[in-house]
Amino acid sequence: MNGEGRLENEQGALSGLYSDGHDELGIAEFFRSHGLAMIPLAQLLGDWKVKLNDLLAGAGQALIEWLLQLSAESLAGPKSQGREVERNLVWYGQQPGHVGLLERDLRVMRPRLRAKGAGAREVAIPAYEALRGDPEATARMSEILLSGVSTRRYAGVLPKMAKTVGVSRSQLSRRLIAAGAKLLHGLMSRSLEGPSILVVYIDGIVIAGHSVVVAIGVDSQGAKHLLGLTLGATENATVVKDLLADPLKRGLDPERKRLFVIDGSKALRSAIERSFGQSALVQRCRVHKLRNVLDYLPDGLKPQISASMNAAFKLAPKEGIARLKQQAAWHKREHPQAAASLLEGLEELFTGNRLGLTPSLMGCLSSTNLIENPNAGFRALSRNVTRWRDGEMILRWAAMCYLEAEKGWRKVQGHHDIWILRQALSWPIHDIGISDQTRVDAGKKAA
Repeated sequence: MNGEGRLENEQGALSGLYSDGHDELGIAEFFRSHGLAMIPLAQLLGDWKVKLNDLLAGAGQALIEWLLQLSAESLAGPKSQGREVERNLVWYGQQPGHVGLLERDLRVMRPRLRAKGAGAREVAIPAYEALRGDPEATARMSEILLSGVSTRRYAGVLPKMAKTVGVSRSQLSRRLIAAGAKLLHGLMSRSLEGPSILVVYIDGIVIAGHSVVVAIGVDSQGAKHLLGLTLGATENATVVKDLLADPLKRGLDPERKRLFVIDGSKALRSAIERSFGQSALVQRCRVHKLRNVLDYLPDGLKPQISASMNAAFKLAPKEGIARLKQQAAWHKREHPQAAASLLEGLEELFTGNRLGLTPSLMGCLSSTNLIENPNAGFRALSRNVTRWRDGEMILRWAAMCYLEAEKGWRKVQGHHDIWILRQALSWPIHDIGISDQTRVDAGKKAA
């Protein structure tokens, strides 16, 4: 594949990745910290604190400094301490410089190179010389940057700016691949000894024929943490076991009792039991269960069954289970598949009820919807990629997408009641199932 195609695949989908708002003083630092990606500039314009000219200047400075770095690398190779650099050149720090952009003198930090040997002269950076000596080049850079904001065609901004100052597309592609690999490695190397994870959500998403399985944890304060991701399917017990084994290696205590929120995958359920044993409590996703049951029913029956199932979920476990068993018995003759689906894993649909959780907390802990929002973001992002080369590329993009989403995650719904879950998980397994009111009263007394 040529350089242009590689860049389109690696970079073309990044247009929706960043959406945080920042004040004027933080703009330049924000763009520098995200300089390896194409940033959706227009989404920042909704912040009334941001002036257009300052925004564009901040973006321009970050992008130009990155392009200057790539231009220097094209001569001397990447910085690497102790390595013999190519073409007899050495890196020689950096110094302030300035270029014209957006009808203003834009200050930038430019890298310095010099030839080896005593008295060797400094070597000019091609991109910096182009911007300093060619008014048409700076005008073109300003035009490209403004066009990207006004049309929201962010994916074309970086390669067009690079082409203007002679930086190749293959350089951009290599840098973006390296950036994604670094993010993925950082995610899978995170220590999990610090956060006290009470809940683990596991779900999967299919991208270009590849399944990405994602695990997200919720700690004792209700905050969310991205625990890990892997390639495979939730129906594959080996894949899920590997996903669960990795957080254990990074410090997740296997002896601590936790709540696992999953869909109806038997392989996933089996892998959790093998990895965590009796310390694992499982809450089946009610949204998945409802969807699966309704898929086997005619349209005329769906509203009635949906209403009765949702009503049963609000009852005490023993009564709710009895109501759903009765519902299954009524429909067993005419709709046997719907009845069988309803009965499968029925006890684990009421795990949260047995723990005595409040309705607000149950709204979050009774389904895998918590993962659906970042999944939707990754799904939308992936539609901009013209060709996925392999599973590793998908994992890199998944890491970038989920890590960016994590920055904006808030605490879970009902997090003020998370102490009830924390207390309930301290009870012995055989005591789970006492009346909700007894458990709540005991939790309040302990708190």
